[in-house]
Amino acid sequence: MTSIATKPSGSKYLLKRFYQKTIGRFAPGYEQELERAVGDCRTLLDVGCGAYSPIKSFSAQSKQRLDATGVDAFGPSIERSRADGIHNYYVQMDILKIAERFAPTRPGARHFECVLASDVIEHLPKEDGYKLLDQMESIAGKRVVVFTPNGFVRQGEYDKNPWQVHRSGWTRAEFEQRGYRVIGIGGLKRLKGEYGAIRFWPTRVWYVIADLTQRFVRGRPEHAYQLLAVKEMRPTPTVS
Repeated sequence: MTSIATKPSGSKYLLKRFYQKTIGRFAPGYEQELERAVGDCRTLLDVGCGAYSPIKSFSAQSKQRLDATGVDAFGPSIERSRADGIHNYYVQMDILKIAERFAPTRPGARHFECVLASDVIEHLPKEDGYKLLDQMESIAGKRVVVFTPNGFVRQGEYDKNPWQVHRSGWTRAEFEQRGYRVIGIGGLKRLKGEYGAIRFWPTRVWYVIADLTQRFVRGRPEHAYQLLAVKEMRPTPTVS
């Protein structure tokens, strides 16, 4: 489904492969954790998919199994994603109307086992963020997955996309109160700043250190730079 990017050549490729086989195995990154979270789901609604959805990094086996629909309000992002073949289908729309557009009771509506919002909810005011969670949970058949910074992290507009501004911050406690299990991602929060940039020099060394701290923060998400929240949805019992 997804086109395969050209591999870097020479020493850069070897260095990348070495890093993946050493540090990467010791402390799995976000894409790996996300693939585990999506798990056995076969249909996925990627809310606010953007141009570079992380599902593009899933294993070949997961990509072959997954029937993915990307939803975003920003047309140029959808076109970039479509050009890379990241999703099977695309819909340009207001993401706060997904419950209306994809309601399971709506005639002809597609069913989604997993509903994902990766780096999305922090771009909404708090009240709208809760509305988005309500809607995601109302249409997910099996699982809801949310990825967001831990607390408020400042970010302005970039890539000519006004939706990139951060307007809210979210905590472990807020997700757990809604029945989510939360995993820490991105290493220690204190090591990174805006856009996830390392705050200390030399940056390459501190990037490695940050990745190594992933083992610590995974089970202590309150100390992590980012949060991966997963909620298992229980089907409503049928009344006979």
